[in-house]
Amino acid sequence: MKHYALTLLLLVFVVVLGGFFFLRDKQAPNLTLTPESGPVSLQRAPLLVLEDPDTGLKSLQVTAIQGDRTVELLRAEFPRGTAEHRLELDLRSAELQEGAFRLEVRAGDHALLANRLSRIFDLQYDPRPPVISVLTRAHNVNQGGAGLVLYRVNKEVERSGVEIGDLFFPGYLQEDGFYASLFTFPYNMTQAEFTPRVLAVDRAGNERRTGFFYHTNPRPPRQDRITISQAFLDSKMPEFQHLYPDTEDLLEVFLRVNRELRAQDLATVAEVSRQTASSPRWRGTFLRLPNAANRAGFNEQRDYFFGGRKIDRQTHLGIDLASVANAPIPAANHGTVVFADDLGIYGNCVIIDHGLGLQSLYSHLSTIDVAVGDRLERGAIIGRTGTTGMAVGDHLHFEVTVAGISVNPLEWWDPNWIRHNFTDKWEAAAAQ
Repeated sequence: MKHYALTLLLLVFVVVLGGFFFLRDKQAPNLTLTPESGPVSLQRAPLLVLEDPDTGLKSLQVTAIQGDRTVELLRAEFPRGTAEHRLELDLRSAELQEGAFRLEVRAGDHALLANRLSRIFDLQYDPRPPVISVLTRAHNVNQGGAGLVLYRVNKEVERSGVEIGDLFFPGYLQEDGFYASLFTFPYNMTQAEFTPRVLAVDRAGNERRTGFFYHTNPRPPRQDRITISQAFLDSKMPEFQHLYPDTEDLLEVFLRVNRELRAQDLATVAEVSRQTASSPRWRGTFLRLPNAANRAGFNEQRDYFFGGRKIDRQTHLGIDLASVANAPIPAANHGTVVFADDLGIYGNCVIIDHGLGLQSLYSHLSTIDVAVGDRLERGAIIGRTGTTGMAVGDHLHFEVTVAGISVNPLEWWDPNWIRHNFTDKWEAAAAQ
């Protein structure tokens, strides 16, 4: 008898506890729809997320309404314990016409007194990709050099620019209503691989690509031989040894610096390139370090030898300029300082942003006389030449980058190149 009473009491307890659990849930399921408003398409359908961590989801119904047409997109039942459900809504069955429509979402949970949710979202169905009109006609691009394409788009876009393989060079909307994209024919890309296209993606996710006329000029790399001496290792490598505490051999330290640290520094330069103004800040030709001789050129393939044996191969990006020790360094053009710090193989380094992804880099400095955020005029002194980083002898390593990719500085020192490839194009596009 006692056993029966205990069992009955336990059953009552379970029922009461269960009832409390299912009755205490007075919250309807939580619903988020992305986007909640604005344009959508088959390429970027709305993302629906339902959550009910208490008694769990039970039912879902989604209906599309456009004009006098009502189409049920889905109806679903969920087993107990379903705390979350997410899916991209398939709009194909709705057979929507371009324009406004509504999504009605209804959901319920497993509470004893079921909580129900009903929400309506106003959206725009946009199946049309953007129309791109390229304004610039001539694109004469040197291997390792830069190019500029100007274009208009007939609708608001969330992203546009030039695509070259896996590379993307953003386009920036200008006051005159056109977009400007600086791009490169990368120094390490072949002519066959270089197939630039203008890409535009609208807010609904519709994409369009269009080509433009261009001519490429091959510029094969130069070859250089660098002999690493024991004296160089003894004098320079201790500066980097703290980065590799597990490596005692100075030659091995050099190889890790020349490979691993170099790759990290290039990644930093690419990351800094994102900090750019949306319009050009530079004017005219870029300044060169005064009274300086070229010591090394752009895109030199360097073979490194030690003890008569080849130990490494790397590409020298930029131009090395030498005048006198601790020579004052002028900013090549108007811009904003976006980096001023030690940068591995570059040593003390300054990077100036000139807008549209165009930046100039100055390295091996003995002193840095500017700070991040400083707005500089062309010719302002940013520091002095030195031997920091991997420099052999006092000099300035000068680079120009577009979207983080090094390009030949010679172009930006040439007034004719700038006029033909930038100024004339910009003035023509603004007049259209």
